[in-house]
Amino acid sequence: MAQALDVDRWNLECEFNNMDHRTDLNGGDRLVVRRGQQFTISLYLRSGGYQPGVSSLDFVAETGPQPSEKYGTRASFGLSSHVDTSCWSAAITSPPGDMVALSVCSAPDAPIGRYTLTLGQSGRIEFILLFNPWCPGDAVYMDNEQSLAEYVLSQDGIIFRGDYKHPIPTPWNFGQFESGILDVCLRILDMNPKCLKNPGKDCSGRRNPIYVSRVLSAMVNCNDDKGVVLGKWTDGYEGGVSPMFWKGSVEILRNWDTQACQPVRYGQCWVFAAVACTISRALGIPCRVITNYLSAHDTNNNLVIERYINENGDLVQSREMIWNYHCWVESWMTRPDLKSDFNGWQASDPTPQEKSQGVYCCGPVPVRAIKEGELISKYDAPFVFAEVNADVITTMQKKDGSTSKVTTTTVVGQKISTKSVGNDAREDITHLYKYPEGSDEEREAFKKANHQNKLLHQQQQNEGLHVTIKVTSDMRKGCDFDVFAVVTNNTQSAKKCRMVFGSCAVSYNGSIGENCGFKDLLNVELSPGAERRVPLRLNYSKYGSLLTEDNLIRLAALLLDYSTSEHVLAVRNIVLENPEIKVRILGEPKENRKLAAEITLQNPLPEPLEDCCFSIEGSNLTGGRVISERMGSSVGPGQDAKVKIYFTPTHSGLRKLVVDFDSNKLCHVKGYRNVIIGK
Repeated sequence: MAQALDVDRWNLECEFNNMDHRTDLNGGDRLVVRRGQQFTISLYLRSGGYQPGVSSLDFVAETGPQPSEKYGTRASFGLSSHVDTSCWSAAITSPPGDMVALSVCSAPDAPIGRYTLTLGQSGRIEFILLFNPWCPGDAVYMDNEQSLAEYVLSQDGIIFRGDYKHPIPTPWNFGQFESGILDVCLRILDMNPKCLKNPGKDCSGRRNPIYVSRVLSAMVNCNDDKGVVLGKWTDGYEGGVSPMFWKGSVEILRNWDTQACQPVRYGQCWVFAAVACTISRALGIPCRVITNYLSAHDTNNNLVIERYINENGDLVQSREMIWNYHCWVESWMTRPDLKSDFNGWQASDPTPQEKSQGVYCCGPVPVRAIKEGELISKYDAPFVFAEVNADVITTMQKKDGSTSKVTTTTVVGQKISTKSVGNDAREDITHLYKYPEGSDEEREAFKKANHQNKLLHQQQQNEGLHVTIKVTSDMRKGCDFDVFAVVTNNTQSAKKCRMVFGSCAVSYNGSIGENCGFKDLLNVELSPGAERRVPLRLNYSKYGSLLTEDNLIRLAALLLDYSTSEHVLAVRNIVLENPEIKVRILGEPKENRKLAAEITLQNPLPEPLEDCCFSIEGSNLTGGRVISERMGSSVGPGQDAKVKIYFTPTHSGLRKLVVDFDSNKLCHVKGYRNVIIGK
């Protein structure tokens, strides 16, 4: 007859188990394990000892407020002769004695979250269960150690901003293993409206990474719920801070948690994406931040962006925009709800743009479905397809109320980028989203997507009059420089034209600011085959006070052919480079040893910088906080702003120290230094 084990006490062996489950950076004070992988508990028996085949112990694992076997949030099981990794199971894996090793394994499709495990009549233990991308039975399984190190374990990264002609790497501290962050991520799941409405069903849904990533895409923004970040793209940032202020996700998540789930003010697309990436990695879903340059925001699902300009070539604002860049995330998982070709990277976009099923969320949609033009694939395929493929039609609105079509060559979805695995270089993943322009496969994808406009629209490049904008490489903030409109006459006859060449400040989402320089030439003459360069001088004295924190200027050259009354438009955004931040580490970088970062920035502006402040942040470097140092004096033109900031690393390995410089005239300049911390 079976005899229940009489358990006196137990040891969860947190340090050993967490190390084995690659959750050790969460700390060793509690049990954090991954599903489908066994963990070991030491049981100290009161009497009788363990006898194979005779001793028994019943277990009940439960998660959520309404555990039920029907929903998969409750599992009952007993001792087996060996652990079965395909379901909840337990076995004694040590020789008999008054202390035995109990191995427990969760099902590889068990809901993630906080669990209690009841040990017969003896007591109950608590642990946290995460997705397991190292487990072949888990829907998030990824068969590549280097990729797992990057997309699950790496606590820092690079997000690409700037412009498609000049991608600028911005460092970011994801910090998913920093103290308390996992608890905040689980609280975000608990605060989602589906959980508040039906907690039993929601907790059951947490077995499925498709469900979890869709919940996250809604909860990272606060538009319909108690979400994390409030977006703001216009006017000032009263009541909060500029999205440029943030260097990482840790401060944002902690602020949301400590302020009773009030949204953190303010974020823009890269902040939403980075926070979603932190939460996904914390929960065990492989995740990366993506940047799509010249990203279309199509509001009516017709795969066409209708842009309107006035007679000076200035954009007339509309809801349909082309963002200079837009960031979202990709998460790795299988799609049993779709065909097997669609396993792998899934795009989801936490920036609130359009509603999906009545909520501001987007995705997950298989990246492969976007490439193939299969727009019925769940979720939100048409919107993401338009972001990378929409056609652009430009119409001029004239003063007399009439309109005319304008020839332009804007192509959306350029240089789709993410950080490379194992280094800070940019990896171009455009080929994962689109076939080569003009290829048969591209035409086939457009046919499937019913993208008639793109199929019919033949680019009229090099026919008739052609306009491009050329720039020099030396476009730094604080400098005066020239940009050029280059007009080519590819016809057999002489042409007489009007050229309007303008510039204005612009934010990264396409919102237009003030004029930075303008030229109107009424008489541009071109003989057949001739080329003419028209320069436009941009002076810091004019553009300096008009730039947004994005450092972007929109250049537009509008050409009117008097003989045909046709307009040709060339548009190009340029990004002005901020000065480089130099970081020198003083001292031998070792665990728990105080170090100094000597940080220097040279003032590139022809005017002094006031209120200068440097700050640093880095996972396992700065104790999970931001350390700041304010300068007491102003920094004159050409002079160095220089400080020393002290910090004490807590863990060995390659770490990224993220640095921010802020002042009255140069706002939130970012830099970083990779540091190898020894044991």
